[in-house]
Amino acid sequence: MTDTLTKPPRKKERTKDIMASIFENSGLYSLKEMSSAGLAPTRMMANAAKHMFNNPMNPLAYTGVGRQMAAAGELVERITQSYGKPEFGLKYTNIDGKHVDVWEETAIAKPFCNLKHFVRSGKQKGEKLLIVAPMSGHYATLLRGTVEAMLPHHDVYITDWMSARDVPLYKGDFDLNTYIDYVMEFIRHLGPNTHTMAVCQPSVPLMAAVALMNEMKDPCAPKTMTLMGGPVDTRKAPTKVNQFSKEHPMEWFESNVITRVPLNYPGFMRRVYPGFLQLAGFMSMNFERHAGEHAKLFQHLVQGDGEAAQSHRDFYNEYLAVTDLPAEFYLQTIEEVFHKHSLPEGQLYHYDTRVKPDAITKTAILAIEGELDDISGVGQTKAALDIAEGLPAAKKKYHLQMGVGHYGIFNGRKYRELVRPVITAWIKKHH
Repeated sequence: MTDTLTKPPRKKERTKDIMASIFENSGLYSLKEMSSAGLAPTRMMANAAKHMFNNPMNPLAYTGVGRQMAAAGELVERITQSYGKPEFGLKYTNIDGKHVDVWEETAIAKPFCNLKHFVRSGKQKGEKLLIVAPMSGHYATLLRGTVEAMLPHHDVYITDWMSARDVPLYKGDFDLNTYIDYVMEFIRHLGPNTHTMAVCQPSVPLMAAVALMNEMKDPCAPKTMTLMGGPVDTRKAPTKVNQFSKEHPMEWFESNVITRVPLNYPGFMRRVYPGFLQLAGFMSMNFERHAGEHAKLFQHLVQGDGEAAQSHRDFYNEYLAVTDLPAEFYLQTIEEVFHKHSLPEGQLYHYDTRVKPDAITKTAILAIEGELDDISGVGQTKAALDIAEGLPAAKKKYHLQMGVGHYGIFNGRKYRELVRPVITAWIKKHH
């Protein structure tokens, strides 16, 4: 007689299990969307106040009280609204003093990523550069300034990652192995003589991809690899971000930050680490600074300093636009990068193949860090040069940019004037 414990569940029980699975850990998303809906009337009132007290036909718009009311309206509106995916918006560049049109093309379309190409009009010279953008809660447009500064000098491609909430479940899973697969496919598509650059999180998967391609003696193995503020070895100068990830067991992340995408998104039922949770974590770790920046916005608006106010808007429009990460990728990254330190330990596996950093013998490596980086501490990226033991010293370079934090490494004036020229010189030296 068949044991009752081994009998398949009845149809009604299966349906019950499916419904329970749908609502598993769904409270995170539900609370977020209920909060957004609940704040809608407040947001509408704030928007109305902003326009009312900015209206040139309103006499109060010319008074101190009117300017304060308009500023308060905009501040409340911005704090309570959701931000969609921004555009790169790069329509032209300047090469040797000449205006050159730029437009975007999709070179490869994958379920979780599009390889985007910034095409420059005419027969422009420049080495092919693949920028691997971070899959860490923000869109690739966070690197708009990075791309913009590179366009006059290089033929630029970038990984434009999708938000996991927008990828249907039937498209399959995405983990660290898949990430490495994507990077290798993109490099091979660009062909020999390609140069690569990773900003922050992708430093580990890019280095893994390059190591594998070097070991296979792949003719498309990139000429150079630039790693910027990446967590190659988080045991060196650990930051609050590193410590938080290290101190919490994997079960904590599984139970507390992983949820399922709700019904009203294409990725319904996909397990994700919601971008709004990661954003909340980063904001809380630097709450005083972010609160201070919003207080400055209020002052700029009251004082009529439009340029400073627009600079604030541009940064936070980007910073507050967040993406969801596939749960399997996020959890594997936490375990391999922050708990096990698998890459520097020589124990990172791509499926069944061990990744050997000392197999990198052809690809020149440039490691760039920021003196004030509070996300990837000084020494974490430089570790890539140490573990690439098979690479000659002439193909290794380290650059510590003084006076910049994490974002200053790849954005802003010091990046444009001091960091970008170092990268370009390194690429041209090894092309």
